[in-house]
Amino acid sequence: MSDNFGVMKFNVLKKASHSHARAGEFQTGHGLVKTPVFMPVGTAGAVKGLNTRELEKEVDSQMLLSNTYHLFLRPGIEVLESSGGLHRFVNWERPILTDSGGYQVFSLSANRKLTREGAFFQSHIDGSRHVFTPENVVDIQRSMGADIIMAFDECTPYPCEYGYARESMDLTHHWLKRGIQRYNATGPLYGYDQYFFPIVQGSVYRDLRQQSARVISETGQAGYAIGGLSVGEPAHMMYEMVEVVNEILPEDRPRYLMGVGTPENLLEAIDRGVDMFDCVIPTRNARNGMLFTREGIINIKNLKWKNDFSPIDEDGESYVDHHFSKSYLRHLITSREITAGQIATLHNLNFYMWLLKEARKQIQNDTFSTWKKEMVEKLSRRL
Repeated sequence: MSDNFGVMKFNVLKKASHSHARAGEFQTGHGLVKTPVFMPVGTAGAVKGLNTRELEKEVDSQMLLSNTYHLFLRPGIEVLESSGGLHRFVNWERPILTDSGGYQVFSLSANRKLTREGAFFQSHIDGSRHVFTPENVVDIQRSMGADIIMAFDECTPYPCEYGYARESMDLTHHWLKRGIQRYNATGPLYGYDQYFFPIVQGSVYRDLRQQSARVISETGQAGYAIGGLSVGEPAHMMYEMVEVVNEILPEDRPRYLMGVGTPENLLEAIDRGVDMFDCVIPTRNARNGMLFTREGIINIKNLKWKNDFSPIDEDGESYVDHHFSKSYLRHLITSREITAGQIATLHNLNFYMWLLKEARKQIQNDTFSTWKKEMVEKLSRRL
């Protein structure tokens, strides 16, 4: 029987004036997490192009995200349990959050079937057949040993008819009740607490989002996630749904906006009271030559950077910014050197970490609103 239900304490240390932004912190079995926080995506237990030492020493990532679906299929739960859990398997001593696999099952629409029992699907690797239920998804994440485990949900597409969105939300709520029962009936396997986050759904419909936020708030869990956004809807709709949901979710629990987003998206969501983020944008875009800087966005493949020997980000503070020029990185990218993806990924993740640390600092100094307005204007510029 789990004795860690709702134990994780989230401390709101400072609220910004003229904004819903807040600086907070919560403790896990693998360390303190200061919010707002961005989690690099290590889908299969690795952030592409980087090892865990680089993530810790060069990027100073507080927390990683890995994925239940991918790790369940490969290397498999037996391997992870035999190794002593995901932290030991990947050699990472800081917190990990595992996504339940709901989004991946959603993306396999041609190879899956949803019922009230669960999701029946075929592996994208070998075509083998599997089923995810609210119960076994908790069991799998218990075996992985993530510090934060997510409820199994259905992520609705955009656009989505109202009737489908309502049925999908009801299914997510049905699965949530069963997931909480399994979470409460089981315990952690590796000697530290694991915390359970439900997920708000409802597509872009205000009343559904309100209903889902109320249902989920009443479960009294350690934290809450907002899912089903950043799936193709306009940014203003995403921000509106975040506002609607955060008016209802309790203020004394962390709020996690799943799969978001660009630097501008992060600042807008922080402004609306979000504490936690993950997204593949900084790493995926890095491998394609798109770099985020304090003055705007660089496409390093452009000819204009060929003879530019200035740092990648002139105001940057990372090792990469101090030691590599735009010209050199462009050369590596156009030459298709493996090192190019590593350097670009280190740069983008360092930028994301700086952005959220700076947002926290601005909240604590009560200057967030002015700073955010100036930064959003810069971050969307193409250099």
